[in-house]
Amino acid sequence: MDYYVGKILDGRYEIQEVLGVGGMAVVYRAYDNIDDRPVAVKILKEEFLANEEFRRRFKNESKAIAMLSHPNIVKVYDVSYGDRLQYIVMEYVEGITLKEYIEQRRVIPWKEAVHFLTQILRALQHAHDRGVVHRDIKPQNIMLLHSGNIKVTDFGIARFSRSETRTMSENAIGSVHYISPEQARGDFTDEKTDIYSVGVVLYEMLTGQLPFQSDSTVSVAIMQLQSEPRCPREINDAIPLGLEQITIRAMQKSPADRHQSAAEMLLDLEEFKRNPLIRFEYNYFVDREPTKYVSPLDRQRTAQTAASVVPARQRVPAALPDEDIEEERSRVVPMMIGIILGVIVLIGGIAAAAVLLSNSRQGTVIVDNFVGKYRVELEKNNAYAKDYEFVFETEMNDSAPAGSVIRQAPQKGAKEKRNDKGVVQITLVVANANQVVPDVTGKDLEEAKRTIRDAGFEPIVSLEIRQDIPENRVISTVPKANTKLETGKTVTLNVAAKNIPEMQQEVPEVRSLMLDVAKKAAAAMNFQITDADVTEVASTRPKGEVIEQTPKPGEKAYISSHILVQVSSGVTPTQKLDINVHVQDYGEAEATLRIYIDNVKQNEVVVRQDSDVYRFTVEGSGSAQKVLVTQDNSPIYEATIDFTRTPPFVHDVVEPTVVRPEPEPSHNMPSVLGMTFEAAVSALVNAGFSESSITRVEEEPNAIGGFLTQSGQVWSQDPLPLVTADRDASITLKVRP
Repeated sequence: MDYYVGKILDGRYEIQEVLGVGGMAVVYRAYDNIDDRPVAVKILKEEFLANEEFRRRFKNESKAIAMLSHPNIVKVYDVSYGDRLQYIVMEYVEGITLKEYIEQRRVIPWKEAVHFLTQILRALQHAHDRGVVHRDIKPQNIMLLHSGNIKVTDFGIARFSRSETRTMSENAIGSVHYISPEQARGDFTDEKTDIYSVGVVLYEMLTGQLPFQSDSTVSVAIMQLQSEPRCPREINDAIPLGLEQITIRAMQKSPADRHQSAAEMLLDLEEFKRNPLIRFEYNYFVDREPTKYVSPLDRQRTAQTAASVVPARQRVPAALPDEDIEEERSRVVPMMIGIILGVIVLIGGIAAAAVLLSNSRQGTVIVDNFVGKYRVELEKNNAYAKDYEFVFETEMNDSAPAGSVIRQAPQKGAKEKRNDKGVVQITLVVANANQVVPDVTGKDLEEAKRTIRDAGFEPIVSLEIRQDIPENRVISTVPKANTKLETGKTVTLNVAAKNIPEMQQEVPEVRSLMLDVAKKAAAAMNFQITDADVTEVASTRPKGEVIEQTPKPGEKAYISSHILVQVSSGVTPTQKLDINVHVQDYGEAEATLRIYIDNVKQNEVVVRQDSDVYRFTVEGSGSAQKVLVTQDNSPIYEATIDFTRTPPFVHDVVEPTVVRPEPEPSHNMPSVLGMTFEAAVSALVNAGFSESSITRVEEEPNAIGGFLTQSGQVWSQDPLPLVTADRDASITLKVRP
């Protein structure tokens, strides 16, 4: 394991000691001699270098971490994919694993567990928003720093949620105590797989125990599929009910019953932090069937009934009396008619199915009618997901029920082709009627907030010192009660307080959240983000994601104050990059350079061949733009530029040296005077000249020497004999008629 200790990788990373050993790699502490900092180097074990699956997983980890940038995720600095050595250079983290911390403390106090969980969920939301699912969340892969901060590590079996989607059951990977049921089965895995594992980690922190334990990993996997864990409060009664509910919801067997995202779980966690006595509306493990008492007599009757229910063939006697035969026939005839009708219906059904299958194969959908349906109904109905992708727009309309669809495009009955995702995109305009702000004056704060939310608004709390009004009672609202306001807007609750020792509180982290979720998260912590607080900036992040905020997370700010945020436009910013190209010197005075971006010519210039270097500027956006430079049609520079990084990252550089072919040697022109034309051509070709450049001209001689020749013989040649000429030089032979 310590084979690399004392060695320097690529002349840069000095390996100092082994930090840990995993299933497929060894992690070393090292020192980066160039950037002058300690780093962690994860090296793939030699026995796995020839294993394509392990190489793929190792590369997946580096790709996954490289596209992530979050304070709660370990940073990656460098990667190497050599045939004899593959490694990842990462941020060096001083601390212990969360597993070690749990083993030391046995049970972690719930406030501390919530602090850790919040950071883990923020890291996962950041990864999920970029299409990366971790799939191996466990305390061993979570580092706890001395400051109390969390770093999520080890994306070794991470996958990209828009690419591979299944893990074969015989290859189900991830620690068996933390994997989700769908992972254990080898079913579809997505972001909710990580939510389950987070729930198990929270369970272990709160109780000091794993939910399922056995000597056999197979037994644990079966428990993950079939068994229900003990409720955490049965093990540790100090756990608040709301936190137990969050834990159990995250660990539901069905992904549809869990929190649907890390952001959603964070919102519940923030609600709990503000009010540890909260009781959430979701409940599990509840038997909704009333208990029934069955007497011995009832059981006897049930047994008799069951015995009487036997197959019809067993109840028909072996022989029927004549008078019963007609009766039996009278029953058979309708039965046969029913069978025939059933066959006809079946054939019709098969034909209809064939038509539908034909439409499906042709990639078309006949659009349903959605007008009059409610947005909530459509969002929760998974049956529509196989054919439609809904895009919702709102419009003020007091005549239609709030939340109902008033228009759609394309219209009902339209025949639409499926897009690249295999669905048809439908735009639905939803009525968003004005609602009346309820009168909550004099009510307790929590009751008032529930009333405001039930009316379709988001409450914001503003404290006011009042000695004449009981504490936590609402004094007034902004807007005032009975004012009409568009649903979804914020209502400020002015609440009485005897004193305000903490007029300021820590600003929540809303970076990496989508804007609508960030607004709710801010409101949950008594801050607000309005449309006027939002600035859109060019970024490669998903459209609508918060990428910066003011004040910063953790800074103190007055309650009810605004958080200014920058959100991604989803449009990649354009950047410029200077590139130097070495001009090839062929001994000529000038050369023509042509510059291509993604095979499209951008520029053409004439340069001196003795100028050594030519500099030009490339402007672009995106992650994979190809640059090609040719000199006199020969490639002299090729590269790929990633404009999503700052500064732009140039990789896969190729600078071939083009060798200019030597010119053909010159030849001395032989004398062919007096030869026949055919003999002259043969002599010239043998001397190295091109037959295609020889021209025959029949003409009477006009020189003294020409009169010595006979008909059909060459009496003049141009160029003259013994003159030096190129191989392709034009040669004229005059032949006597």
